[in-house]
Amino acid sequence: MQIPLEDLFNDVLAKAQRGLALSDSKLAALSGLTADEIVAARGGQADYAQLLRLAPHLNLHGPSLVTMSQNAWRPLEVRLPGLAQFNTTWQDMTVNAYLVWDPETKNAVAFDTGADASPMIDFIEKNGLNLSLIFITHTHPDHILDLKKLSADGAVTAFVHEREAFDGATSFKLGETECWETGGLKIEPRSTWGHSKGGITYVVSGLERPVAVVGDALFASSMGGGMVSYADALATNRQEIFSLPDNTVICPGHGPLTTVGEEKAHNPFYPEFK
Repeated sequence: MQIPLEDLFNDVLAKAQRGLALSDSKLAALSGLTADEIVAARGGQADYAQLLRLAPHLNLHGPSLVTMSQNAWRPLEVRLPGLAQFNTTWQDMTVNAYLVWDPETKNAVAFDTGADASPMIDFIEKNGLNLSLIFITHTHPDHILDLKKLSADGAVTAFVHEREAFDGATSFKLGETECWETGGLKIEPRSTWGHSKGGITYVVSGLERPVAVVGDALFASSMGGGMVSYADALATNRQEIFSLPDNTVICPGHGPLTTVGEEKAHNPFYPEFK
């Protein structure tokens, strides 16, 4: 079963309007729509012409927004030897965690835990893998809820950026930590904060294609809410994710796998790539 997109077109509208601190009345004055029409659009009721009028004032790509409203796009399915996605339920949503391993050495590293690490642990045991390290993208509860079990109560070291330090994980500082190398894999941390204060994207090399585990920095056709800083969430994604090769597999904290190339073509938050 395919994981649905994390956001609908109206979620994108709401995130952009909130991030830019535009009131309904201000956005109405800019777009020529009424405040009631804007409220309706955020509720999922908008025609294509309205979306095209709203998009420029929210720094969004209008045609991509329209495509989302038609449910006319989702990323192509990604199959990559050495990469597995685990999707578990937390409250009223689902959350992703990931396992990356070297098919030759069987050495594996995990990224986040999801709400329940049991499926990942079962996969590790079934496939004879050795979990050597755990990396945390950010410390929102749905991403670290089962760290104690996944780490075997601390037997496997977990790393987290120092701005989100917490018990059970070893903090690291960007600039001092260039990368980790383990069993045929290389893991490079990149700062993609804005959704959270210490959000990290981990770029993994050693498989057939590069992999970027991005947490909630970016979703297929959307992005995290920029809860700490919307401007920095946009900027760090541009600098640290969209600068990667187009064939890089993006592993988001929610929703399906995607690629840098597909997000350049379809993500409304980044009109400059269209």
